[in-house]
Amino acid sequence: MTSEAVGDRGGWSRRHVLSLMAGAAGTAALAGCAGSDGTNGSTSSSPAPNAPTAPSAEAETETGTESATASPSPTGPRPLYIGTYTSAEGGGTGIGVATYDARSGRIAGKGTITGVGDPSYLAVHPNGRTLYAVNERPEGGVTAVRLSDRKVLGTRSSGGEAPCQLSVHPSGRWLLSANYGSGSVAVHPVQASGALGERTDLVVHSSPAPGPGQEGPHAHQIITSPDGGHVLAVDLGTDTVYTYRLDESRGTLAEVSRTRTRSGAGPRHLTFHPGGRYAYLANEVDNTVVVCSYDPGSGRLTPGDPQSTGTGSGTNYPAQLVVTPDGSYAYLANRGHDSLTRYAVEASGARLKLLDTVPVGGDFPRQIALSPDGGLLFAALQRSSAVSVFRVDPKTGGLRSAGGPFASPVAVCALPL
Repeated sequence: MTSEAVGDRGGWSRRHVLSLMAGAAGTAALAGCAGSDGTNGSTSSSPAPNAPTAPSAEAETETGTESATASPSPTGPRPLYIGTYTSAEGGGTGIGVATYDARSGRIAGKGTITGVGDPSYLAVHPNGRTLYAVNERPEGGVTAVRLSDRKVLGTRSSGGEAPCQLSVHPSGRWLLSANYGSGSVAVHPVQASGALGERTDLVVHSSPAPGPGQEGPHAHQIITSPDGGHVLAVDLGTDTVYTYRLDESRGTLAEVSRTRTRSGAGPRHLTFHPGGRYAYLANEVDNTVVVCSYDPGSGRLTPGDPQSTGTGSGTNYPAQLVVTPDGSYAYLANRGHDSLTRYAVEASGARLKLLDTVPVGGDFPRQIALSPDGGLLFAALQRSSAVSVFRVDPKTGGLRSAGGPFASPVAVCALPL
């Protein structure tokens, strides 16, 4: 099944992406997911000057039954999983396993789930029993891991090149993934065991034509709307967000609408406000964020005017936005500026007010995530090979460092549960 589109630009060309992926270090260079990091394609193999010296997840046991489970005590250590590039120089050997203290933010390494290649992005099943990872390689895959004993349940082809993001449908029956290198999105059935079945659909963003500086589509994200009625795919190469309906009996996608950003914006990551009527789009190429209204009936997004990231005129390449569970504040990861931008959310989600930026505590924050209660913010620092943690002030949204970063090889995704 192929979806037609309408579009414009994004990050790097597909030819450049594939040339990077030809060598072992190439996968590490896929910083913006498959090479959209805005660099010359190299990834530093040595930590930044402020790289941490704390114990790493890799220094702990590689296997064993002492795992960070997905059902922790409310007052005890909570699980944290860390994605990496296994084929990168200085990269990890699999998915990092750690725990964190919900009050202090302190991280403790608990080992590594080996046997998963280049697990650069992670997502957990709604029942908390299974972890899913993309395998960000030229022949992309998606892998399922049972968390109770860290058993790898198997890998399925993603049907495309360099998958960089995935999510589980709220029903728990379907896994959705985005192939950056080939500009396509895929659907896999989730079996009762949590393992994945054969792919049921693959939609290629064959139109619109790629925009300035692009040689093809670059699907960067695929998520389900808060109401569960639509699946939205963000494509950096075509400057388009595609909206689909998922046939939950067959696992197929049917396009219902598409939203064009301005030419050359390079949309990378979409985050919904908890109210479900607004979403925030981080644009990687033109260094802006956009508030979009969302119509649950049609699935259509209506973008507003581009807004500042607060990082000045230098190269920045925003990575993503996250919103606090109460919908009061939003945070943006800035990879060039090495900072976090704080916004106040106003008018029930309809407006973002820029408040400030704070240093992220390392180099190249590829991804950020909030703890389930919103009390902590985690930042995966790719070039520092670390994860930094901040306490979130519930009244002001202010960020305060929770201590020194936690060392983890080429950390590109941090998933706190």
